[in-house]
Amino acid sequence: MKRKMMAAMAAAAVLGLGVYGCEASGTGSDGENGPEFVLTYAENQPEDYPTSQGAYWFAELVKERTDGRILIQVKTDGVMGAERNVIEQLQFGGLDFARVSLSALADQIPKLNVLQLPYLYTGSDHMWKVLEGEIGDEFLQSFDGSKLVALSWYDAGARSFYSSTKAIEQLEDIKGMRIRVQDSAMMKGMVKALGGEPVALEYGEVYSALQTGIIDGAENNWPSYDSMNHYQVAKFFTTDEHSRVPEVQLVSQATWEKLSAEDQAIIRECAQASARYERSLWASRSQEVEDRVRREGCVVIELGAAEKARFQEAVTPVYNEFCGEYVDIIEKIVAAGRQ
Repeated sequence: MKRKMMAAMAAAAVLGLGVYGCEASGTGSDGENGPEFVLTYAENQPEDYPTSQGAYWFAELVKERTDGRILIQVKTDGVMGAERNVIEQLQFGGLDFARVSLSALADQIPKLNVLQLPYLYTGSDHMWKVLEGEIGDEFLQSFDGSKLVALSWYDAGARSFYSSTKAIEQLEDIKGMRIRVQDSAMMKGMVKALGGEPVALEYGEVYSALQTGIIDGAENNWPSYDSMNHYQVAKFFTTDEHSRVPEVQLVSQATWEKLSAEDQAIIRECAQASARYERSLWASRSQEVEDRVRREGCVVIELGAAEKARFQEAVTPVYNEFCGEYVDIIEKIVAAGRQ
């Protein structure tokens, strides 16, 4: 827990240094003239969540590499707003950094839908082989013109279905179920293709919606299933791993252009280092959650290969509807899984 404590101390240390997203001057302990920049980082998860811990580590690394010239305040628990609002603030220069899901970005950058296609990857190793190679670099460059600069990929695990009403053991079980999804056209299309009824709700509303029967189920990763206590009201978890939606660390272009080329290089390096750290935390946290919820009585259903193939076949129309113009890059991604 030493690293977690260090991260929390680093975040706390910058809280009183100035207003958000502005340049700062004066005398302080971080240098003869104090910090040159005090910047903010928006994160919608709790402070002990892997992505939040990755953000804290990023802030520490930047502070260390710049000898305190650049200080980053990490704001967790969604206090800076929902993801779509955070993205807008980044584009207008009201925020400096954020970690967001590709689902919230794909409406503006349609090419990102490719990386969210259901059942695209054979597993985690396949996804990281793609993201850490030329294909992943190409997608990071697709942010050009969006007033956002993409720095690194963060892990968000595999999303699977869970239900408060019944176990999902075969394709027919989803028929007619009201399933919460992110406000994403592709995610809605996926649930419809599988026979369910998609319901777009804010993340913080899911627990009560499951509890009161407004929805029958939802879909997310293991850490999210745990952190928002969804396992308490939705005991059936089906590990279909329908999507592996990576997340991305962003910096506002307005902020980026204030920085020297040297500082830009430092920030990219620190972002990539924090991504590796977050990925290791994610793996540990996911396994820990799965083991614990099993002990607490949750029913975990693992789809066999034949049944999973039926799910894959059912969502074929989603590929054509949302990514028909990106067939070439989809084929490259699929081919990478065979190599």
